[in-house]
Amino acid sequence: MVTIPLFAEPARKLLFISTLVWFGLYTLAFDLGASRASEKLTAEQQEFFETRIRPVLVEHCYECHNSTEESKSGLALDYRDGLREVLEEEDGFYSTESTLLQAMRHEIAGLEMPEGGPRLSDEVIADFDAWLKSGAPDPRDNPPSAKELSAITSWEAMREKRKQWWSFQPILAVSPPEVSQGEWRSPIDRFVLKRLMQEQLTPSKKADKKVLIRRLYYALIGLPPAAEEVAAYVADDSPEAYEKLVERLLESKHFGERWARHWMDWVRYAESHGSEGDPRLVGAELYRDYLIRALNEDVPYDQLLVEHVAGDLLPQPRINGELNINESLIGTAHWRMVFHGFAPTDALDEKVRFTDDAINAFSKAFLGLTVSCARCHNHKFDAISQARLWRKH
Repeated sequence: MVTIPLFAEPARKLLFISTLVWFGLYTLAFDLGASRASEKLTAEQQEFFETRIRPVLVEHCYECHNSTEESKSGLALDYRDGLREVLEEEDGFYSTESTLLQAMRHEIAGLEMPEGGPRLSDEVIADFDAWLKSGAPDPRDNPPSAKELSAITSWEAMREKRKQWWSFQPILAVSPPEVSQGEWRSPIDRFVLKRLMQEQLTPSKKADKKVLIRRLYYALIGLPPAAEEVAAYVADDSPEAYEKLVERLLESKHFGERWARHWMDWVRYAESHGSEGDPRLVGAELYRDYLIRALNEDVPYDQLLVEHVAGDLLPQPRINGELNINESLIGTAHWRMVFHGFAPTDALDEKVRFTDDAINAFSKAFLGLTVSCARCHNHKFDAISQARLWRKH
């Protein structure tokens, strides 16, 4: 016990008391810090964080909210105290009213996270909700070093991770699952039934023949069946009635007309260029008719893709003897169906712009990727490097 002499001067008394107070606060802060640093997680909490929480933080948050290079809004999410120091100030941190969860749900205008990206899945948000409600158990005592942060957030690391996405993996032969419920026409149906059973769902009842023929007509040729066609199909009791109807619709000229519309949407088919004057694209209908013929003739997809890329350079193009035309050559017409300025002031800049637009349309249609983003930077979501894409250009 410390005794302060009664005869001591008031100034010395104040200094001495202040020293004791600051020493006490320092000791308290040290104890609190030690208790945080030694926070222990159960095996279940550790597994939940490492499999459900940390990977999301690394991929979507560390780049902008870290303690080494950049902490937007003063928020560092790469270690435990960096997260808590900011968010514990709000009353709803451990509830569904948390600003963090609202930002992840895109409920706050201008604060949608991840910034510039799509909304995270409901499953991920549910994981974070459960994690916060449980007190946000977090094993990350210290922030990563600059080297450690770079190893997990660098473009090279992110690109290698994204290359593992299912859509970039080789196609594998998969055997349909064994199921025994109901009548299933194709192997695809067996996959559907297995998933229905996993979700404890009951398959819909089999459609009657009147319903089925209407579905087939609209799906395959985009037109309703005539009354006599419905009657003929309903009266056909042969086991091959369904297959015969499908084959007849696939042989219809309307099949190509129906499905060419979808293809034309992919490549942004238009008969004018847009822009201020909207100049007409002469001959666009030749490409439309080329697609209809190709689909009706069941031209293989890979052949059509080659014709779209470089149909004018093929040593053995696909020749239509009946019309006496080079079909492969017409496939390249889609490169011209891009937005053009009516009267550009910089011809070279305009050429670069619509070339980029053509690459953008093609990559989205045939790769499912927004390749043109890498014109200016490494892709933020796909495994496409700016340096690798433009190195030869």
